[in-house]
Amino acid sequence: MFRQTKAVLRKLRYPSFKGQQHPWRLKSTSARERALQYQPGQKIHGFTVKEVAAVPDLFLTAVKLTHDKTGAQYLHAARDDSNNLFSVQFRTTPMDSTGVPHILEHTVLCGSQKYPCRDPFFKMLNRSLSTFMNAFTASDYTMYPFSTQNSTDFQNLLSVYLDAVFFPCLREQDFWQEGWRLENENPTDPNTPLVFKGVVFNEMKGVFSDNERLYAQHLQNKLYPDHTYSVVSGGEPLSIPDLTWEQLKQFHATHYHPSNARFFTYGDLPLEQHLKQIEEDALSKFERINPNTEVPSQPYWTSPREDHVTCSPDVLAPDPARQNTLCVSYLLGDVTDTFEGFTLSLLSSLMISGPNSPFYKALIEPKIGTDFSSVVGYDGSTKEASFSIGLQGMAEEDTERVKQIISTTIDDIIEKGFEEERIEALLHKIEIQMKHQSTSFGLSLASYIASLWNHDGDPVELLQISDSVARFRQALKENPHFLQDKVKQYFKENTHRLTLSMSPDEAYLEKQAKTEEEKLQEKIQALTDSDRKDIYEKGLELLAAQSKTQDASSLPALKVSDIEPTIPITPVHISTAGGVPVQYCEQPTNGLVYFRAMCSLNTLPEDLRLYVPLFCSVITKMGCGPLDYRQQAQQMDLRTGGMSVSTQVIPDSTQLDAYEQAVLLFSSCLERNLPHMFQLWSDIFNSPRLDDEERLKVLVMMSAQELANGISYSGHMYAMTRAGRHLTPAGDLQEAFGGMEQVKFMKRVAEMSDLSHVVRTLPRIKKHILNPDNMRCAINTTPQKMSDAATQLESFMKEVAGNRKERKPIRSNIIERPLDPLSDSGPNRKLISDLNFHPCQMKTFFQMPFPVNFVSKSIRTVPFTHEDYASLCILARMMTAKFLHGEIREKGGAYGGGARMGGGGLFSFYSYRDPNSVQTLSAFYKGIDWAKSGQFTQQDIDEAKLAVFAAVDSPVAPADKGMGPFLSGVTDHMKQSHRERLFAVSHKNLVDVAERYLSAGQRTHAAAILGPENETIKKDPSWVFM
Repeated sequence: MFRQTKAVLRKLRYPSFKGQQHPWRLKSTSARERALQYQPGQKIHGFTVKEVAAVPDLFLTAVKLTHDKTGAQYLHAARDDSNNLFSVQFRTTPMDSTGVPHILEHTVLCGSQKYPCRDPFFKMLNRSLSTFMNAFTASDYTMYPFSTQNSTDFQNLLSVYLDAVFFPCLREQDFWQEGWRLENENPTDPNTPLVFKGVVFNEMKGVFSDNERLYAQHLQNKLYPDHTYSVVSGGEPLSIPDLTWEQLKQFHATHYHPSNARFFTYGDLPLEQHLKQIEEDALSKFERINPNTEVPSQPYWTSPREDHVTCSPDVLAPDPARQNTLCVSYLLGDVTDTFEGFTLSLLSSLMISGPNSPFYKALIEPKIGTDFSSVVGYDGSTKEASFSIGLQGMAEEDTERVKQIISTTIDDIIEKGFEEERIEALLHKIEIQMKHQSTSFGLSLASYIASLWNHDGDPVELLQISDSVARFRQALKENPHFLQDKVKQYFKENTHRLTLSMSPDEAYLEKQAKTEEEKLQEKIQALTDSDRKDIYEKGLELLAAQSKTQDASSLPALKVSDIEPTIPITPVHISTAGGVPVQYCEQPTNGLVYFRAMCSLNTLPEDLRLYVPLFCSVITKMGCGPLDYRQQAQQMDLRTGGMSVSTQVIPDSTQLDAYEQAVLLFSSCLERNLPHMFQLWSDIFNSPRLDDEERLKVLVMMSAQELANGISYSGHMYAMTRAGRHLTPAGDLQEAFGGMEQVKFMKRVAEMSDLSHVVRTLPRIKKHILNPDNMRCAINTTPQKMSDAATQLESFMKEVAGNRKERKPIRSNIIERPLDPLSDSGPNRKLISDLNFHPCQMKTFFQMPFPVNFVSKSIRTVPFTHEDYASLCILARMMTAKFLHGEIREKGGAYGGGARMGGGGLFSFYSYRDPNSVQTLSAFYKGIDWAKSGQFTQQDIDEAKLAVFAAVDSPVAPADKGMGPFLSGVTDHMKQSHRERLFAVSHKNLVDVAERYLSAGQRTHAAAILGPENETIKKDPSWVFM
C-alpha cells in the first residue's frame, strides 16, 4: 500500500494512547515491570541491551537493543496490552519514479523460501486471528506491521513476515502481476491489442486521480529536489513500465538487509521469545554490511522558488470557477531533534488549527477558498520537516492576494504572539490523547516513531512526551517571545520556501491518456514477432498460474478450535436521568468520561432529511449561549476531548424493512471537566447561535470540499451505498445521509449565493433533534467517577428540560424494542417499520474524472438474527479469499475487491481502483456460480471462519464497551447466538444460501459504478446515468 506521508490530514502528531487491558492476561508481575529488569549491556539471543527506560506517560517500558552481528536496531515497548504488534521497517531510498520500493513491497509478499506458495500474505489473512496485517511504502521507508491477541498466531505471522522480507522468491511472474506487464487485452486472444496491466500500475493511476494526493506529491518533489524525495516512491504510472525485474531484485539485495532494518515489538508477550525467533529464522544467516541508504540533508536555497502544476477539473467542486490551489511550503529542521519537532508541531497547530488560529482568520474566513490546501501544517515524515500553508478552491485571480495574506499573517504572529489560553488548550489536548485508550495503540506507536527512527533519531526520547511538555513550558517561561522567535527564524527569514500553484486543465485526462498511449506504442514498436509471441505465451502462463488451486499446506495456521467459544459479557446498568433513559458502563477509562446521546429523527419532516448531515457538522461550530464560535471552539479544546454530532441509520436486527434513524452526540473529557462539558452541551441545546450566515458559508464550503475530495479514496463505499439504496429503507436513508446524493446536495448548497433558506431550516431541525423526549444517553467511566457523572448528567437534563416536547412521529408505523432486553416494561428504542417499501433492481453509473472504476453489486438477503445470516458472512469471506481476489486483483489488476455481508441484510460485492467494470460485474456472477458449485473444501470453510472471527473478536476500547446494545440493540446474548451459528456453518449451508439468496431471480439485486466514460455501459439501456 502506498502511503503518502505528507500532512494531508491536519492533526496533532500524537497517537491515541493506551490499548486493551485484559486483567486475565497479566502474569504475577506486569509486562512493564518485567521489562524493567533488563540491564544495559545484557546479551540476549544475539542482541545487546542498550537502554531500558520507563515511560510512565504511556504506561510502558521501552527496551532498546542492537543485533551484535548485523547491527540491526530493535525497540521493544512492554505494555499490559494483549493486542501485540510486530513491525520491521527498512530505509528505502529510490532515485527514480519507477515505484521500485512499492512494487517490491507487493512482490515480497507473493511467496518466500519457507512458504513458496503464491501470495502467502493474503492466505494468512484467512489462517490467522490477526487484528491488523498490512505493509506500507512511505517516501523513504517501507514498513511491514501485524498485530494479534493470540501468542501462537504471533509466532506464525512472525515466521511468515520474516521469511517474506528476508528470503522472498521474487519470481518474474509475481513482478508481472504486481508491478507491470505488457499483455493482450484478452490474454487468451493474441489478436486483441497489447495494453499495460499490473496491480501497482493501476493503484497509482487511482492514487493520482485524487487531486489532493497529486498536489502533495508535486509539493514534496519540488521542495526537496536533490535526492530521494524528488521522486515518486510509490511509482509514477508512466515511469513504472521502465522498471525491470533485475532492478527489482537488486533493490531488494541492497535495501532489505538486517543492517538496514529497524525491528519494533509491542505488548505483553515476552521479549526473549521474539528475539530468539528473529535471530534463528533470519538474522543469524546474515553478516553486517554498510547499506549506504542515508538521506543527505537537502541543500538550502538562498532564494525562494515558485512553480505551477495542473490537474483534472473536479465535477463535484463547490464552485467550478474556483478550482485553483496555492500553497507556500517551508523547509524546517532535522526531524531527529525531538524537542524542536515537538515545538514546531505545537506552533503549527497554534497557527492553523481551529477558528481562533491566525491563518484560519486570515485565509478561511474571508472565503477566498473553500478550505486549507490539502497539504497544511507541520509534516515530520521526511528527514527535514516542512510546514505548509495555503488554500484550495480559490480563483486564479486571488493568487497574489493569498501570497500577500500569508506574508502579512506571519508578520502579525511575530508581533502579537499567541494567547496563553490557546497554548493551554493544546497542552490539554496532548494530556487527553495520552490518557485515551485506543485498540491499535501498538500500530499508532510504530507509525509515530517511524520517521525519526528511520533517520537515526532516538525513538525513546520521542516517547517521553511529558519531558517535552515540561521543557516547552520552561522555554516559554524563560523567554515569553520563544514562539515568536521560532516563527521569525523558520518562516520570516527562511529563504528555502516554495510557492506551488495548481490549476485545472480541461484536457488533463486526455493528455494523460495520450501520454500513456505514446508510452505503450514506444514499448510495442520495439517488439519483434517473437517478442509478441513470448508476451502471449507468458500471459497464458500467468493466467494458468492465477487459475491454479494453490497448495498452501506449508503455511502455519490456527484451528477453529483455537477460537474462544464464548464472548465475555460486558455488564451495563440501565437507569434514567430527568426522565431520559441512561446506560451506565463501568470501565478502566484512565480518568476520562465518555458521554453519548442518541436523539431520534422520527418526528423530523421528510423535507428536512437531506439537511441533517449539514446540521450535525455545524451545530458544535456556530457558537452557543454566551459564546461566539471562536470562544466555543476555545472552550471545547480547553475542557473536552472533542464534541461531535453524527447521523445514525441503524437497521433492525430482526426485520429488513425496519430501522432506527437518529443523530449521535459524542464527547469526552477529563473527570475534572465534567461540569464544563455538560455546560457546553446545555448551551448547544438551549441557545445555539444558528443565525450567523457568514460563518455558515465558511462551514458549508469546507464540508462540500471535503466530501468532493473523499470520493476518489472511498469510491467503493459510495458505490456500495448507492447499490443498497433501492434494496432496503435503511439503505435509502444511508444514501441520503452519506452517499452520492448527499455529496451532490452539499454541492448545490455550496453554490447558493444566499443561504438565508438554510439559516431558517437549521432551527426547525434543532427543535426535532435536540429534544429530551426523543433521547437516550450512555456514560462510560471508572467505577469511582460513575456517581459523579450521573449527578452531572441529572443536572444537565434539568438544564435542557425546556426543550422537551412530545411531537408526533411523521410515520405511523413505529415499532418498539426494549433497551434492556430483560425488562419489557423499561425504556424503548423506537424504530420505523416501512411496510410499503418495494425493493427494485436499479443499475446506476456515475461518470467521474478518474482513470479507474469502483464497482459494486448488492443483493437483499436476511437480517442479523436470521439463521442464514452467519452462513452468508462465512460465504462472503470465503468467496473473497478463494475466488474474487484471484479474479479481480490477480487477473483483473484492480487494487482490491471482494464480497461482504452487511448488518442491514445486504450482501455486497465491490472492487477498488479497478481498470475494469463490465468484466468485474461478470466476475461477481462467476463468484456466485462458484459458490453454488460447492467446489470448496472444509479447510476453505475453516479459513473463512478464522477470518470472520478475527473481525468479530477485534479488540474493543473501554470507551466503546457496551455500545452494541446501546446503539443498535445487539446484546451480548444475541452476539453469542450469532457466534454459535458461525461455528456451526457447514458446506451444505454455504451451497444452500448461495442458491437461495444469490442466484439470479431469487432476490432483488442492484448495481452501481463510479468511473470514467464507459461506451459498453452507455449502450446498455438497463443502466441509469447520473
